[in-house]
Amino acid sequence: MRRLLPDPAADVDIEAAYAVPPGTPWLRANMVSTVDGSVTDAERVSGGISGPADKALFASLRAMADAVLVGAGTVRAERYRPAALPIVIVSRRLDLDLTTPLFTEASQRTVVITAVDAPAQLLDATAEVADVIAVGEGIVDLSAGLAELRERGLAHLICEGGPTLLGALLAEGLVDELCTALAPMVVGGSAGRIVNGPWLSDEAWHLRQLLETDGFLFARWERP
Repeated sequence: MRRLLPDPAADVDIEAAYAVPPGTPWLRANMVSTVDGSVTDAERVSGGISGPADKALFASLRAMADAVLVGAGTVRAERYRPAALPIVIVSRRLDLDLTTPLFTEASQRTVVITAVDAPAQLLDATAEVADVIAVGEGIVDLSAGLAELRERGLAHLICEGGPTLLGALLAEGLVDELCTALAPMVVGGSAGRIVNGPWLSDEAWHLRQLLETDGFLFARWERP
Protein backbone atom coordinates (compact mmCIF):
# COMPACT_ATOMS: atom_id res chain seq x y z
CA MET A 1 0.00 0.00 0.00
CA ARG A 2 1.52 3.34 -1.02
CA ARG A 3 0.97 6.74 0.50
CA LEU A 4 0.01 9.64 -1.77
CA LEU A 5 -0.48 12.28 0.93
CA PRO A 6 0.82 14.01 2.97
CA ASP A 7 4.31 12.71 2.10
CA PRO A 8 4.51 10.10 -0.70
CA ALA A 9 5.94 6.70 0.21
CA ALA A 10 6.14 3.46 -1.74
CA ASP A 11 5.13 1.28 1.19
CA VAL A 12 3.53 2.06 4.54
CA ASP A 13 2.83 0.17 7.73
CA ILE A 14 -0.93 0.19 8.30
CA GLU A 15 -0.79 0.20 12.08
CA ALA A 16 1.62 3.14 12.09
CA ALA A 17 -0.43 4.98 9.46
CA TYR A 18 -3.65 4.74 11.50
CA ALA A 19 -2.23 4.88 15.02
CA VAL A 20 -4.09 6.65 17.82
CA PRO A 21 -2.41 7.28 21.21
CA PRO A 22 -3.33 4.40 23.58
CA GLY A 23 -6.18 5.17 25.95
CA THR A 24 -7.29 8.23 23.98
CA PRO A 25 -11.11 8.48 23.71
CA TRP A 26 -11.54 8.24 19.96
CA LEU A 27 -14.43 7.43 17.65
CA ARG A 28 -13.30 6.39 14.20
CA ALA A 29 -15.82 5.56 11.49
CA ASN A 30 -14.82 3.29 8.61
CA MET A 31 -16.96 3.16 5.46
CA VAL A 32 -16.57 1.93 1.88
CA SER A 33 -18.33 3.30 -1.21
CA THR A 34 -17.99 3.11 -4.98
CA VAL A 35 -16.90 5.83 -7.39
CA ASP A 36 -20.57 6.65 -7.98
CA GLY A 37 -21.29 6.86 -4.26
CA SER A 38 -23.01 3.54 -3.55
CA VAL A 39 -22.43 1.85 -0.19
CA THR A 40 -23.58 -1.58 -1.40
CA ASP A 41 -23.74 -3.82 -4.44
CA ALA A 42 -26.98 -4.95 -6.11
CA GLU A 43 -27.52 -7.45 -3.24
CA ARG A 44 -27.59 -4.55 -0.76
CA VAL A 45 -24.43 -5.62 1.09
CA SER A 46 -21.06 -3.91 1.26
CA GLY A 47 -19.07 -7.09 0.66
CA GLY A 48 -19.67 -6.89 -3.07
CA ILE A 49 -17.86 -3.56 -3.36
CA SER A 50 -14.98 -4.55 -1.11
CA GLY A 51 -11.66 -6.14 -2.02
CA PRO A 52 -8.60 -7.76 -0.39
CA ALA A 53 -6.97 -4.42 0.46
CA ASP A 54 -10.17 -3.00 1.94
CA LYS A 55 -10.76 -6.15 3.97
CA ALA A 56 -7.18 -6.08 5.28
CA LEU A 57 -7.56 -2.47 6.40
CA PHE A 58 -10.97 -3.30 7.93
CA ALA A 59 -9.33 -6.03 10.02
CA SER A 60 -6.44 -3.79 11.05
CA LEU A 61 -8.68 -0.95 12.19
CA ARG A 62 -10.74 -3.41 14.22
CA ALA A 63 -7.60 -4.77 15.85
CA MET A 64 -6.61 -1.27 16.98
CA ALA A 65 -10.00 -0.55 18.59
CA ASP A 66 -11.50 -1.51 21.95
CA ALA A 67 -14.98 -2.19 20.52
CA VAL A 68 -17.03 -2.08 17.31
CA LEU A 69 -20.02 0.30 17.19
CA VAL A 70 -22.71 -0.60 14.65
CA GLY A 71 -26.38 -0.01 13.92
CA ALA A 72 -28.97 -2.78 14.16
CA GLY A 73 -29.83 -2.55 10.45
CA THR A 74 -26.21 -3.16 9.47
CA VAL A 75 -26.00 -6.08 11.89
CA ARG A 76 -28.95 -7.70 10.12
CA ALA A 77 -27.90 -6.89 6.55
CA GLU A 78 -24.26 -7.91 6.96
CA ARG A 79 -25.02 -10.85 9.29
CA TYR A 80 -22.58 -9.83 11.98
CA ARG A 81 -20.86 -12.56 13.97
CA PRO A 82 -18.81 -12.50 17.19
CA ALA A 83 -15.37 -10.89 16.95
CA ALA A 84 -12.21 -10.69 19.02
CA LEU A 85 -13.50 -7.45 20.53
CA PRO A 86 -16.96 -6.52 21.84
CA ILE A 87 -19.67 -5.64 19.32
CA VAL A 88 -21.82 -2.69 20.44
CA ILE A 89 -25.21 -2.44 18.69
CA VAL A 90 -27.32 0.72 18.67
CA SER A 91 -31.02 -0.14 18.43
CA ARG A 92 -33.98 2.06 19.39
CA ARG A 93 -36.62 -0.62 18.77
CA LEU A 94 -34.59 -3.66 19.88
CA ASP A 95 -35.64 -5.52 16.74
CA LEU A 96 -32.77 -7.97 17.12
CA ASP A 97 -32.54 -11.71 16.53
CA LEU A 98 -31.28 -12.84 19.91
CA THR A 99 -30.76 -16.43 18.70
CA THR A 100 -27.85 -15.53 16.37
CA PRO A 101 -24.21 -16.37 17.24
CA LEU A 102 -23.60 -12.69 18.00
CA PHE A 103 -25.62 -13.25 21.20
CA THR A 104 -25.21 -16.96 21.82
CA GLU A 105 -21.54 -17.60 20.97
CA ALA A 106 -19.65 -14.35 21.67
CA SER A 107 -16.69 -14.79 24.01
CA GLN A 108 -17.32 -11.22 25.19
CA ARG A 109 -20.96 -10.32 25.69
CA THR A 110 -22.44 -8.15 22.98
CA VAL A 111 -23.47 -4.70 24.19
CA VAL A 112 -26.76 -3.09 23.12
CA ILE A 113 -27.37 0.65 23.47
CA THR A 114 -31.05 1.55 23.43
CA ALA A 115 -33.53 4.03 24.90
CA VAL A 116 -34.91 3.76 28.44
CA ASP A 117 -38.47 3.57 27.06
CA ALA A 118 -37.78 0.69 24.70
CA PRO A 119 -40.39 -2.11 25.02
CA ALA A 120 -39.97 -3.59 28.49
CA GLN A 121 -40.38 -7.18 27.33
CA LEU A 122 -37.67 -6.75 24.69
CA LEU A 123 -35.41 -5.01 27.21
CA ASP A 124 -35.67 -7.97 29.57
CA ALA A 125 -35.08 -10.51 26.78
CA THR A 126 -32.07 -8.62 25.46
CA ALA A 127 -30.55 -8.25 28.94
CA GLU A 128 -30.51 -12.04 29.27
CA VAL A 129 -28.02 -12.43 26.40
CA ALA A 130 -26.30 -9.03 26.19
CA ASP A 131 -25.19 -6.07 28.28
CA VAL A 132 -27.81 -3.34 27.89
CA ILE A 133 -27.12 0.38 28.17
CA ALA A 134 -30.43 2.27 28.24
CA VAL A 135 -30.00 6.03 27.70
CA GLY A 136 -32.41 8.67 26.45
CA GLU A 137 -36.18 8.75 26.05
CA GLY A 138 -37.78 8.57 22.63
CA ILE A 139 -34.36 8.40 21.01
CA VAL A 140 -31.07 6.81 21.97
CA ASP A 141 -28.81 9.30 23.72
CA LEU A 142 -25.63 8.53 21.80
CA SER A 143 -23.43 10.87 23.81
CA ALA A 144 -24.46 9.24 27.08
CA GLY A 145 -24.08 5.80 25.54
CA LEU A 146 -20.51 6.51 24.44
CA ALA A 147 -19.70 7.94 27.88
CA GLU A 148 -20.89 4.69 29.48
CA LEU A 149 -18.75 2.64 27.10
CA ARG A 150 -15.69 4.67 28.01
CA GLU A 151 -16.41 4.22 31.71
CA ARG A 152 -16.16 0.51 30.96
CA GLY A 153 -12.71 0.99 29.45
CA LEU A 154 -13.82 1.00 25.80
CA ALA A 155 -12.11 4.26 24.84
CA HIS A 156 -11.26 3.66 21.18
CA LEU A 157 -14.37 2.81 19.13
CA ILE A 158 -14.63 1.87 15.47
CA CYS A 159 -18.03 2.62 13.90
CA GLU A 160 -18.87 0.45 10.88
CA GLY A 161 -22.17 2.11 10.03
CA GLY A 162 -24.74 2.02 8.85
CA PRO A 163 -25.42 5.38 7.26
CA THR A 164 -28.22 6.31 9.69
CA LEU A 165 -26.12 5.68 12.79
CA LEU A 166 -23.16 7.49 11.25
CA GLY A 167 -25.39 10.44 10.37
CA ALA A 168 -26.64 10.67 13.95
CA LEU A 169 -23.13 10.50 15.37
CA LEU A 170 -21.90 13.19 12.99
CA ALA A 171 -24.88 15.43 13.79
CA GLU A 172 -23.91 15.33 17.47
CA GLY A 173 -20.22 15.97 16.77
CA LEU A 174 -19.18 12.60 18.19
CA VAL A 175 -17.03 11.36 15.29
CA ASP A 176 -13.34 12.23 15.61
CA GLU A 177 -12.20 10.61 12.39
CA LEU A 178 -13.80 9.31 9.18
CA CYS A 179 -11.91 6.68 7.22
CA THR A 180 -13.26 6.21 3.71
CA ALA A 181 -12.43 3.56 1.14
CA LEU A 182 -13.26 4.44 -2.47
CA ALA A 183 -13.75 1.28 -4.50
CA PRO A 184 -12.75 1.44 -8.19
CA MET A 185 -16.17 0.50 -9.56
CA VAL A 186 -19.44 2.02 -10.74
CA VAL A 187 -22.56 0.08 -9.78
CA GLY A 188 -25.51 2.38 -10.51
CA GLY A 189 -28.72 1.34 -8.78
CA SER A 190 -30.36 3.20 -5.94
CA ALA A 191 -28.27 2.42 -2.86
CA GLY A 192 -27.63 5.21 -0.38
CA ARG A 193 -24.49 7.10 0.63
CA ILE A 194 -22.24 6.47 3.62
CA VAL A 195 -24.20 9.03 5.65
CA ASN A 196 -27.97 9.35 5.99
CA GLY A 197 -29.80 11.83 8.20
CA PRO A 198 -29.98 15.57 8.83
CA TRP A 199 -28.00 18.13 6.88
CA LEU A 200 -24.68 18.76 8.58
CA SER A 201 -22.28 21.69 8.90
CA ASP A 202 -20.42 22.59 5.71
CA GLU A 203 -17.19 23.13 7.65
CA ALA A 204 -14.31 21.42 5.83
CA TRP A 205 -12.77 18.30 7.32
CA HIS A 206 -9.00 17.85 7.31
CA LEU A 207 -7.53 15.27 4.91
CA ARG A 208 -4.83 13.78 7.09
CA GLN A 209 -3.75 10.94 4.82
CA LEU A 210 -4.41 9.30 1.45
CA LEU A 211 -3.29 5.77 0.57
CA GLU A 212 -3.72 3.70 -2.59
CA THR A 213 -3.53 0.05 -3.58
CA ASP A 214 -5.25 -2.09 -6.21
CA GLY A 215 -7.17 0.98 -7.41
CA PHE A 216 -8.72 1.60 -3.96
CA LEU A 217 -8.22 5.01 -2.38
CA PHE A 218 -8.12 5.09 1.42
CA ALA A 219 -8.60 8.53 2.98
CA ARG A 220 -8.27 9.49 6.62
CA TRP A 221 -10.36 12.57 7.45
CA GLU A 222 -10.31 14.34 10.82
CA ARG A 223 -13.07 16.49 12.25
CA PRO A 224 -12.30 20.21 12.09
